[in-house]
Amino acid sequence: MINAVIIDDESNNIDNLEGLLKKYCPQIEVTGTAMNADEGAALIKKLQPKLIFLDIQMPGKSGFDMLSELQDHSFEIILITAYDQYGIKAIKFSAVDYLLKPLDIEELKKAVQKAGQRIKERMQNHELENLLQLLKNREEKSTHKLALPAIKETRFVSPKDIIRCESSNTYTGFYITTGEKIVVSRPIYEYEELLSDFGFIRCHQSHLVNKEYIKSWVKGDGGYLIMQNGDEIPVSKNKKDVLARVLI
Repeated sequence: MINAVIIDDESNNIDNLEGLLKKYCPQIEVTGTAMNADEGAALIKKLQPKLIFLDIQMPGKSGFDMLSELQDHSFEIILITAYDQYGIKAIKFSAVDYLLKPLDIEELKKAVQKAGQRIKERMQNHELENLLQLLKNREEKSTHKLALPAIKETRFVSPKDIIRCESSNTYTGFYITTGEKIVVSRPIYEYEELLSDFGFIRCHQSHLVNKEYIKSWVKGDGGYLIMQNGDEIPVSKNKKDVLARVLI
């Protein structure tokens, strides 16, 4: 059994989530609930849960505020939100699991399963710590690290060290300045959004490139880009105008 706590400012949301967990996720034992950030922090310190279901938007202190005040992050977390666009982007950037209200049963089951696997593998939640750093330094993009959940580990990589990304079905390969290739099981379109503020350009359905590493553009019927490491990346016809506006 995985002991868990639920922190949400609405009692009906707590009751609903408890009911769903009891019915669809029997491996979860809810050992406590709280309705605000201060109560939640006290509950976490008292019960030492392995998993926390946390609502982001709460009156007074938000869920993010509560997390930033905690010293120990040796738990897994599933964030729950109805909105907050920057928050969601930061969550995705750090590969932290979240659920949108109203809750989807299949998404809940998948998030709980993933959390259970991670609980078996480690003690410290580095994805959560990365998320809190992003939220704390949201304007200092040079310090941001993108979480890349590979098969055996999650790598944290600065966007400036990523030369390009290449799609293969639902997988994305990241080509790093060290010569490494990191493969994650997420589609490239998710990273197009996350990396849009860091100078990345979608030049082809299967390719996302960092403009800082573009050496030249060989034009033609779409043509191709030559990267500084010698890689040749095709350019789609429908991406030529976008590329021209960025590069010229």
